[in-house]
Amino acid sequence: MKSIITFTVIAMALVVCNSCKESNDKKQTHQSQIQKQVTAKDILGNPDYLAISYGGYRKVTREIQPSIDELKEDMRILSAMGIKIVRTYNVQLDQASNLLKAIRQLKTEDPEFEMYVMLGAWIDCKNAWTGLEPDHYSESEKNEGEIARAVALANEYPDIVKILAVGNEAMVKWATSYYVQPWVILKWVNHLQELKKEGELSKDLWITSSDDFASWGGGESSYHTEDLEKLVKAVDYISMHTYAYHNTHYNPEFWWIPEDEEELSDMGKIEAAMLRAKAFAMSQYDSVSNYVKSLGVDKPVHIGETGWATISSGQYGPKGSKATDEFKEALYHKHIREWTNSEGISCFYFEAFNEKWKDAQNKNGSENHFGLFTLEGQAKYALWDMVDNGIFEGLTRNGNPIGKTYNGEIEALMEDVLTPPLKKEQAVH
Repeated sequence: MKSIITFTVIAMALVVCNSCKESNDKKQTHQSQIQKQVTAKDILGNPDYLAISYGGYRKVTREIQPSIDELKEDMRILSAMGIKIVRTYNVQLDQASNLLKAIRQLKTEDPEFEMYVMLGAWIDCKNAWTGLEPDHYSESEKNEGEIARAVALANEYPDIVKILAVGNEAMVKWATSYYVQPWVILKWVNHLQELKKEGELSKDLWITSSDDFASWGGGESSYHTEDLEKLVKAVDYISMHTYAYHNTHYNPEFWWIPEDEEELSDMGKIEAAMLRAKAFAMSQYDSVSNYVKSLGVDKPVHIGETGWATISSGQYGPKGSKATDEFKEALYHKHIREWTNSEGISCFYFEAFNEKWKDAQNKNGSENHFGLFTLEGQAKYALWDMVDNGIFEGLTRNGNPIGKTYNGEIEALMEDVLTPPLKKEQAVH
């Protein structure tokens, strides 16, 4: 009897061990399938892979880089809210390479953790940021090194890096400090596409450039050049930026309250204005899409940036267009996500967290306040419902649990919400 019991115990133990092994094998197989099968083609346009623009800088200068632990902290927060692909902007600094290390560590700790990267390579004209006159018809000698670093990282982290973006707003002419001609972007896009053909980059890696809607042919005809046409045909998809927020100052006709809405309540006026802001973004998207089609090109168009700031001491604030507050940001975020998700458009919403280095001399400058989270990790109004639903339970940023801005008091938040100007009043000015 004893030997039978012993045999039975051993047999059961073997079954349990085999079951554990099968479970682990299935988990490893699942993870390897994710790594092998998920490509940019699967991600872009798929609402199951929400996208966001990310910078993890916490200080007033980028000389102080976020640590790997801080980057992991941020990725856990973004993953909790359903984000699965983040966009970075350059590989000159350590943040991008450290972010890839952080994601790999998170995947090692939890095989089910899933996060991918659209890796940006920064492109400049000659003399950019030097104090010398920028030469917009020549490129910086630093561009070659930037592309080489991006290639190296894409090859080191093929399971994470799914897109390479050549330049950020590098062709739009209002980027007076550094913009280049389209031939520069085309040169490096062609270089990367050639590396794919030669097997020196993954054939599934998608190549693009992320730029203003005008740079992609959606605006002035002066941008409609032969090199731009070649670029449209060379990239794997179009990554365009659209900012109704900035246009509340620069192109405000859509923003002002028309006469037929003057009788609405203040809340009604704000809600109507935010629907017009959504329509403005949609019109810029359509303008790019139509230009691409006019070239006989059938290629995806996705949104590389769009967003709404929550504080402005300048032209978008109380003394300007009155566009800036958390309530309007929440409405814009909601409208844009609903539209892009329903239409199969990826939107790298700008941005995840506030960053204070962007307007270092003015803490209330709008560029510092585009985040859905504050620097301290407080969720702005757009995400209050996620806090209520316990999405961020147990997560922290800079040691702070994820709570709500304004201590969750909607009345306090609404005190900072201003109604857009009346159109007839603007006409007088």
